[in-house]
Amino acid sequence: MAKGKTRVARNARHIRVRTKVKGTTPRPRLCVFRSLEHVYAQVIDDSRSHTLASASTIDPEIKDKTADMKKTAQAELVGSLIARRASEAGVTQVVFDRGGYKYHGRIKALAEAARKGGLKF
Repeated sequence: MAKGKTRVARNARHIRVRTKVKGTTPRPRLCVFRSLEHVYAQVIDDSRSHTLASASTIDPEIKDKTADMKKTAQAELVGSLIARRASEAGVTQVVFDRGGYKYHGRIKALAEAARKGGLKF
């Protein structure tokens, strides 16, 4: 499948998921984006359009650790970091938004690490 077609298909899946998944103040949305090199995660309160916490593989806190790791292990680090930052912001429950990606590989590793870190979803 050509690169443009997969991007269009992912965006269509993401829009379809976003019609059902909304982040509220008591239960914000944990949004995940996966590029070829990096993984990004945000905890977003959609009712206020406000980002409560964020983490990624380019974050200075974990950038040095991720240099020689596989992508799945990097996603686990991001998951534990976003869980810690969300708990510091007072968030314990979230709605998981996989961003149109399959719940597999890096997305699954991030989600499981966030659960181990204390987030409930």
